[in-house]
Amino acid sequence: MNLLATIRIALNALRVNKLRSILTMLGIIIGVAAVITMIAVGAGAQQRVEEQIKNLGSNLMIILPGSTTSSGVRLGAGANQSLTDDDAAAIVREIPEVQVAAPSNRRTEQVVASGANWSTSIYGVNPDYFEAREWPLQSGRMFDQAELSGNAKVALIGQTAAKQLFGDLDPVDQTIRIRKVPFTIIGVLERKGQSMMGQDQDDVVMLPLSTARNRLFGNTQGKLRRVGTIQVKVREGASMQVAEERIRELLRQRQRTQPGQDDAFTVRNLTELLQAQEESSRIMTLLLAAVASVSLLVGGIGIMNIMLVSVTERTREIGLRMAVGARGSDILTQFLVEAMTLSLIGGFAGIVLGVTGSWLVGEMTGWATRMSPESIVLAVGFSAGIGIFFGFYPARKAASLLPIQALRYE
Repeated sequence: MNLLATIRIALNALRVNKLRSILTMLGIIIGVAAVITMIAVGAGAQQRVEEQIKNLGSNLMIILPGSTTSSGVRLGAGANQSLTDDDAAAIVREIPEVQVAAPSNRRTEQVVASGANWSTSIYGVNPDYFEAREWPLQSGRMFDQAELSGNAKVALIGQTAAKQLFGDLDPVDQTIRIRKVPFTIIGVLERKGQSMMGQDQDDVVMLPLSTARNRLFGNTQGKLRRVGTIQVKVREGASMQVAEERIRELLRQRQRTQPGQDDAFTVRNLTELLQAQEESSRIMTLLLAAVASVSLLVGGIGIMNIMLVSVTERTREIGLRMAVGARGSDILTQFLVEAMTLSLIGGFAGIVLGVTGSWLVGEMTGWATRMSPESIVLAVGFSAGIGIFFGFYPARKAASLLPIQALRYE
């Protein structure tokens, strides 16, 4: 017998028992659909983490002031205003792994414009901040050097704040007031979206650092160069760990911290934190796929069960075919083809159900889902492999029957 004839006989055998074949395929259909849906949900979660890393800025560390003690009371992080512009300049100058170190200050203020008002975050920054955060402009221009050094009353605005204050109007060249001080908007920032903590990064107004200090935040002369945070961007390919260790050592030297004393600052490696979150998301995706694969395993056991029943029912047919010249390999191929056909048809039906299920999950729950061709290929390959694995034993049992015993079987 040739392979084509064997396939035709196998398909005819499946067609005779349509309902039983459909019920047998049901386990494979559900298993493949579950695998595809779970991988899509997990991949969507992983993509969300990747977007957070991209929005945050790659290779980023944030240096915060440490805590302090007043009258025996230990205050929280940031209470000790120990960081300065000079610290940021020294980090860039003395640590070769650092690309930029951007000092910044932040307050929450009420902003008024064109009869509207909105409470938003006010940042005092310099252009290095936008390089560290990888945050370009959507329109307008950046601060120039004269504005940075001259306490100029200019501002950049995030898209959420712009929407709340100006609606659909172009904010560029519009005037806003913060603590009754007028500022001219010279640029609109690209959309950043939510941070890893769920905060809206676009709800901001950015001012030159000197302007924010001298015109709004009211620092005394002795604290004129104090900053709330320093954003540090490490060069591509450089070690984040080495950069962090050198930053700690440099700041301890500059702040004359004695051996054994706690740091008067905190270094947070946000990239490592988000990468850990990404790894957790990847592990969760694999776990979901593994759980869903149990359905495929159950479907494979169902195929083996039905094929064993089929071998028992068709024992006389097998004996007759062997008596007229069919070889054991022909019988083996026939039953393997039947098992693989059940698996593959179930696999393709499962793909349709899985793609539909992934779309429904995204629409009904609002979760991000991402369909990948690899997951579809994996599911189909898995289903074909299950057909071969679980169909081999029944096929082998059929091929090993002796013709005379098969013909006498009742």
